[in-house]
Amino acid sequence: MSSPGSPRLSRSRFQHLAPFQRLVRRLFFTAGEGDIGAGACNPRKCLLLAPAVGVVTGLAITGLVVVLLNHLWPLVLSTYLDHHWAILPGLVLGSVVAGLIMQKLTPDPNEHSTEEIVRAYHEHGGRIDLHCFFPKIAAAIATVGSGGSAALEGPSIYGGGAIGSGLWNRLRRFPLNDRERRIMLICGAAAGMSAVFRAPLTGIVFALEMPFLDDLAYEALAPSLIASVVAFVTLSAFLGAKPLFGFHSAGSYTRRDIYWSALLGLLIGVLALLFVVAFRRVRSFAIRARMPHWLKMGIGGLLTGLCGLAFLWLYPGRLTPLGPNYEAVGMILNQHHTTAELLSFAALKLGATIATLGTGGVSAMFVPLFLTGGTLGTAFAQSLVHSANPGLYAAVGMAAFLSAGYKTPLAAVVFVAEATGGHAFIVPAIIAAAVAYAVSGDASASSEQRSREEPLASSGSVESSDGSALPS
Repeated sequence: MSSPGSPRLSRSRFQHLAPFQRLVRRLFFTAGEGDIGAGACNPRKCLLLAPAVGVVTGLAITGLVVVLLNHLWPLVLSTYLDHHWAILPGLVLGSVVAGLIMQKLTPDPNEHSTEEIVRAYHEHGGRIDLHCFFPKIAAAIATVGSGGSAALEGPSIYGGGAIGSGLWNRLRRFPLNDRERRIMLICGAAAGMSAVFRAPLTGIVFALEMPFLDDLAYEALAPSLIASVVAFVTLSAFLGAKPLFGFHSAGSYTRRDIYWSALLGLLIGVLALLFVVAFRRVRSFAIRARMPHWLKMGIGGLLTGLCGLAFLWLYPGRLTPLGPNYEAVGMILNQHHTTAELLSFAALKLGATIATLGTGGVSAMFVPLFLTGGTLGTAFAQSLVHSANPGLYAAVGMAAFLSAGYKTPLAAVVFVAEATGGHAFIVPAIIAAAVAYAVSGDASASSEQRSREEPLASSGSVESSDGSALPS
């Protein structure tokens, strides 16, 4: 006779749960009917895992925002603005530290941020090496926190993608094949973007557009939707849900604004094309240069600091083209600046971005591009249109530069809708984004984006529940 604590009696207590367990296993952890082999994909599994990706990513991005935006960068910015002499040594030191971290603690110091996520999607079956996770986050904090012209979208997209791709292998209970891992990679990237900008729709659409020049990673839509919203809610529970770059739309647009918006999209499309070509050439030169990675980044930090010093010498004040520049968005949108000051800021911001990221800085350029677009749109409204609503053209400029620079027209327009707090600017933004996208051709700041027609590489294996590779 079995004792009360015997395994046989314990199993019998839970026999009524067996049908439910079989149902969950069938729905979420087995391939669909008609699928062949261990590599068959069951997207329902990704739906089950997506909320956990959102929670973990939301917590990680919350910590990153608190450390960098709430503590480190305000202190560094205040020091730079009060003591201009500190800009050059501060940026050089931060860049060298980031370069040493990448050179000593990662296998390839040139692979990081958004580019690594896109490459993993196309070439590595969605796999991310988690051994480099913390060094790359630390390098991103050193890059951005010392004043590099970049923001948190790079480490957030990378961090979310790495969590989505690699978390389940760590748990050793949820084997993913290549297609499922790609879905979870995009799912995590969407969660990271959603949390860092407190803009869930932008996170979803940007992550889906990110891998391709001409299409969407539509297979990741439903999991990305879930993870993005959960990440946003998780971060909002700690830091609030107020938009990070909020400004309010006033009034509406006219037919005249439509024409001017198309012209602004044309001009920004040409400028974005020139910027992308310059950035890609500097990046290629830096990768080929025969010198230590930390030295390349030190030179980049020096050039970035010179851009900041040049602007502060021309226009002393609190506005500077250095760092994540979240505070600069409000200054550009809500304070009056001369057209010459706005154009100088845009030029030096783009120069600082090339110096920071072109030499290997660990982040991405979403904020630099939309801030530059907003600055140019405001200058355009003041000097050519003489509009009483410069905010409209700032929003249009943001959408146009993002669309042309990253080949993400949908994400650009959605971001404008979320950032402005209304829908008054959507139609002009769509027109400008479409024109800029067409004018800039296939030029993209991301060298890893591909056409949908190019085949995805397969890693040739799936993983067993204990993390070991199995033949596909």
